Amino acid sequence: MSDSLSQLGDLLKAAISVGADAADAVYVEGEAISHTQRLGNLEMIERSEGQDLGLRVFVGRRQASVSAQKVDFRDFGALASRAVAMARAVPEDLYCGIADPDQIAMTPPVFEMADETEPPEKLLIERARAAEDAARTVKGVTNSEGAEASWSRTAVTLATTNGFEGKYWRTAHSVSVSVVAGSGADMQTDYDHHTTVFSDDLMDPAEIGQSAGERAVARLGARSIKTIKAPVVFSKRVAGSLLGHLLNAINGSSIARGTSFLKDALEKPVMASDLNVTDDPHKPRGLRSKPFDGEGVPTARRKLIDNGVLTTWLLDLRSARQLGLTPTGHASRGTSGPPFPSAANVFLEPGSVSRNALIGGIKEGLYVTEIIGMGVNGVTGDYSRGAGGYWIRNGELAFPVTELTIAGNLKDMFRTITPASDLEFRHGVDAPTLRVDSMTIAGTQGG
Repeated sequence: MSDSLSQLGDLLKAAISVGADAADAVYVEGEAISHTQRLGNLEMIERSEGQDLGLRVFVGRRQASVSAQKVDFRDFGALASRAVAMARAVPEDLYCGIADPDQIAMTPPVFEMADETEPPEKLLIERARAAEDAARTVKGVTNSEGAEASWSRTAVTLATTNGFEGKYWRTAHSVSVSVVAGSGADMQTDYDHHTTVFSDDLMDPAEIGQSAGERAVARLGARSIKTIKAPVVFSKRVAGSLLGHLLNAINGSSIARGTSFLKDALEKPVMASDLNVTDDPHKPRGLRSKPFDGEGVPTARRKLIDNGVLTTWLLDLRSARQLGLTPTGHASRGTSGPPFPSAANVFLEPGSVSRNALIGGIKEGLYVTEIIGMGVNGVTGDYSRGAGGYWIRNGELAFPVTELTIAGNLKDMFRTITPASDLEFRHGVDAPTLRVDSMTIAGTQGG
């Protein structure tokens, strides 16, 4: 047993000794290094280390949480006493509580989640410099907003009074750069970035910079268009946002409250019959992988959408109890509050046509590379967000566009999604290029 598990065990014993009927505790320790530069000049090298401890106690059907950033393992008695006193003062929650012993993960899987090598600061400096230098050499780039290279390592330890004990590590390597193209009244900013668990999976920083520069230059001369109803193609860069809206709609907490536009859709078709959406918490080197969830319940790969049919809600213990269902291992948590349902590595499986073929059949339409704002009604599914990208004319990207709003309803959008074959795993929630057959595209002037 590691030191952190032993210490959490002592904290749980302290909670029981001062009156808790049950308890769980989570301990998060991490370290990070970050380097930023702008216009070739070093701006910052920062190293941080932190510890966060969270204790949740149950007194009957009442619960309370306390947290501490400065962890003093000699002061467990006082921490536990405060938590129990708080729990006795709050209203009852009929659905709170830790997992039953037969619900916990007894043998969590082991897979690649952490890179054991910490990169030297010199390497981070070289990564940031290579990214910014490559971006600034793109013809048309006139300024830089800076580049950053970072690394982090986080350990999560969880223990509960039902007998669960578990710990895992996660690392992240990241490079990002943002530059400005043009001058005067026609200036455009764009960026690119890449994050991976292992250093050797990271894109060449120069490629990231080249991409950022080309994106910025390509947006020069952007204009608006007249309002029209037409197909909208979501680039890979933003297509995952549609999956994000799906995940919010099938979140168990929203379903239990009756505030989701998909509340009556379980085991019913919500997408085309050939579409599949998968959540894989055991993906090796996945950005959101985890061997167990935030309540010690087993995680598992599962199809959220199977041939167009919605198969499950995302359930933590509380929402599962509210709905009279079995938890699905989707509890996430921090140290300062109770768990909440959340997915891991989610992706929509690729289709059989290329991106160019997906665009090729469109006479007039929009290719979206940027989405702005949060205009989504989770109760009705109404969707309205600011957007920018490129106008499609006769199957080709004709010119950059900006100051647009795209609108529709997510129920209709999900049913008419067509995926391209270009899926990449880059964000934790990933989708290939997606075409939605018809949306309202509102501009500010004639086209």
